[in-house]
Amino acid sequence: MKTRTIFPAAALWLAASAASAAAPGAAAPAAGAKPTVATRSCHLPGVVDALRCVTINVPLDHAKPGAGSIKLHVTVAPAHREGTRGDPVFVLAGGPGQAGSDVIQVLPLVFGRVRATRDIVFIDQRGTGLSGKLDCASKPEHERMTEEQLKAELLACIGTSKAPFGAYTTDASARDLEAVRRALGYGAVNVWGGSYGTRLGQAYARMYPSSVRTLVLDGVAAPDQVIPAGARDAQAALDKLFELCAKDAGCNKAFPTVRADFNALVAKLEAGGIKLSLPDPRTAKQVDFTMTAPRFLGTVHNILYSPADARRLPFLIHNAAQGRWQPFIARQNLATDFGAEGNMAVLMHLAVVCAEDVPRLTPELRKLDVGQLTKTLAEEMPAMCQAMKVPVAAFQAPTRIEAPALLFSGALDPVTPPHRAATAAKYMARAQHIVVDNAGHGVSQLGCAPRLLREFLDKPQATLDVACMKSIPAPTFQLGSAGPQP
Repeated sequence: MKTRTIFPAAALWLAASAASAAAPGAAAPAAGAKPTVATRSCHLPGVVDALRCVTINVPLDHAKPGAGSIKLHVTVAPAHREGTRGDPVFVLAGGPGQAGSDVIQVLPLVFGRVRATRDIVFIDQRGTGLSGKLDCASKPEHERMTEEQLKAELLACIGTSKAPFGAYTTDASARDLEAVRRALGYGAVNVWGGSYGTRLGQAYARMYPSSVRTLVLDGVAAPDQVIPAGARDAQAALDKLFELCAKDAGCNKAFPTVRADFNALVAKLEAGGIKLSLPDPRTAKQVDFTMTAPRFLGTVHNILYSPADARRLPFLIHNAAQGRWQPFIARQNLATDFGAEGNMAVLMHLAVVCAEDVPRLTPELRKLDVGQLTKTLAEEMPAMCQAMKVPVAAFQAPTRIEAPALLFSGALDPVTPPHRAATAAKYMARAQHIVVDNAGHGVSQLGCAPRLLREFLDKPQATLDVACMKSIPAPTFQLGSAGPQP
């Protein structure tokens, strides 16, 4: 559910750092004891001022606190006016597999106003970022491997990991959040979650209702949502993009057959792929490789997360249909940049999804989930989960959440569109749902949303005036190589 395609597309399943496994280490604190804490001043990429980096020991298995521990990394951005409020904001990243330290750059964009009087606490969920990241090595040659070769690479990575994958569940991470709250001495906290972080936030609010003052959920996952079953939502976003292009005079004139071009490309790719020989956009060296349907569809799905990015898609599809693949390949590389920070923890992603989602991926659900973009993901994930051998986490029927909640949805979101938030809101005592017409996956940084966030946290029982969110404009379509229209 994070903005990185997790199945065959370029560096399939493989993130950009070496594998690391959090195995049992020192004894964890006894049940009820305050977790041990180590704090230091630190700087992280994307933030200018000094932060507090905190290491907190939590049990590997909360049911067996003496059976080893995991060191959680937590980054605290202290309130500018310390001592003014005691209710911090806990930030939960997406994925599963993304860490709080991976999204630290949203601090001034989303939480600038809130930080005036509240600590902003970024948590690296167990198995992500600096909390024992469960990952696989990424290599440049992955981009030109076949799907079978990439699957073999992933299976080898799974086979060499010593991590107890069953310990990396949403339930365990929710218990970690409570340990963090207690260790840092906070009372009830405000929880901000994005994408998969909304699932974790809801789990925490249900497990520890007295510890959650408010919930702010952006790109909301419904309690019954199955991550690999996203074809229908993705297809709806793609269809909407084609409709918007047809209604835009410039886009329709430049790309009148974009939907037909897309379908023809997919048919050709599914028939055996397209052999390409072109200069590598990174190195300018001539490379030969085969563009496959999974790689193409995975990149298209990734592009749809951001409306500004999606408005380039007709241009990319048109050029690919004409045999000019360079722009598409350059965009594909953005999702698999080997120097990029914050790549997803692939094994942690699998640990969660294989325990919590794939067991609910029934034949009936797959039959109803019609669409092209995530078809390969749904088809191939069960085989990957067989290799993971992670125990099934029993689905728990959602209970009512009493904490006031603010839900953000983008109408163009291909992963967690508004109907997912509407389903989640059915189980909330008080939920305000803001839908932004021209937004995709992620709304909190747009327009007046940071101000509304501050207003909500200050007076969570009050009804917000959200008219200002209607003024967020739609990005323009890219019609040529010079970039989007003015």
